Amino acid sequence: MTAPAVTSGTVHIIGAGLAGLSSAVALKRAGSAVTVHEAARFAGGRCRSYFEPGLGITIDNGNHLVLSGNHAALAYLATIGATARLVGPASATFPFADLRTGERWELRINDGRAPWWILSKARRVPGTRAHDYLAALRLLRAGASETVAGVLGPSGVAYHRLWHPVLLAALNTDPSEASAQLAGRVVRETLAKGGKACRPLIAAEGLAAAFVDPALAYLGQRGARVHFDHRLRALDFDGERVKSLKFAELDPIELSPDDRIILAVPAQVARALVPGLVAPDAFRAILNGHFRIPPPPETPRLLGVINGTCEWIFAFQDRLSVTISSADRLIETPREELARRLWEEVARLTGLRQALPPWQIIKERRATFAGLPQQEDKRPEARTRWANLVLAGDWTATGLPATIEGAIRSGHRAAAILLNEG
Repeated sequence: MTAPAVTSGTVHIIGAGLAGLSSAVALKRAGSAVTVHEAARFAGGRCRSYFEPGLGITIDNGNHLVLSGNHAALAYLATIGATARLVGPASATFPFADLRTGERWELRINDGRAPWWILSKARRVPGTRAHDYLAALRLLRAGASETVAGVLGPSGVAYHRLWHPVLLAALNTDPSEASAQLAGRVVRETLAKGGKACRPLIAAEGLAAAFVDPALAYLGQRGARVHFDHRLRALDFDGERVKSLKFAELDPIELSPDDRIILAVPAQVARALVPGLVAPDAFRAILNGHFRIPPPPETPRLLGVINGTCEWIFAFQDRLSVTISSADRLIETPREELARRLWEEVARLTGLRQALPPWQIIKERRATFAGLPQQEDKRPEARTRWANLVLAGDWTATGLPATIEGAIRSGHRAAAILLNEG
């Protein structure tokens, strides 16, 4: 049954990242009046593409992966007509390479819930046994204060070659300190549902082409207003409501009794705007390296790397890109040193022999909130004590780590709250 639309007033959405865009799309689909205010000159937030003049090509600020079980992200793409912008293998297949030993293998998960794939040596990680994979079930019962390494045990082939790299990427936090409960939610929605929920999907033409540009077109065609260079300076509170929005170098917007606000900004910005807001305050970095060189034809779209500085290598038509999660240890390393170190590994794994090609290193110091048990406790619900103010963002209580799915799910939740109250 379709939720009722907000019948009067305007919903002001602060922030045009995926949380803000997904809430705007959901509201416009229901027929609500929507205005989006974005502080930057572009939409997408951390999920954006831009032309890099040093490379002469368009790149993404970071590499992001969607899984076929990410129902909110896929529903959002279906609404904006961008489902075909994600590509991936026909089944849940994950290639890996170990730089230390030279071994290569593919993790191949069968479609059904019954995990018969763990019985096949050809489908699982070399050196592991079937019962090593059942350890993931312990994450589903983890307590609020437990860590991934504490639940799984920080040793063994399966931990080193599978659980550590996969959960490090999912939570952007080292498993030695990451929330086991948060990891368990990831496992419950993906691996526990079988390969149909685990197929890796990549925006081959760029993040903006898949998640941002079609959303802006959808909103524009339906009369939504999207303003850039609208930096919110303050929320003017009056009792149980926000009465006006104060922007830098713009006149304040006075809110009518029927107007609503979705605050879809980063956690640190929201804390500065909302009195007494408890929100995550510890963050982890992500480092991405981009190399302008066409990958060899046999290069997989996604390659997991064990025992290297690289963790994941993404192959696009015009470049090879590297992602390193929880990368605080590398933030102060000189960019050229990083580029040479990463390229040496990429060249070994792809068989390319040429010298360092044109490159770009992107360091995001506060890429996501830290997936720690203590930080999980600080994630707020979407509703606030102000009647016309709702929160959205991957740092809110989505039940998931800071991912594309988490951001979009938060936007859908914020929109649903306003639609149901309308």
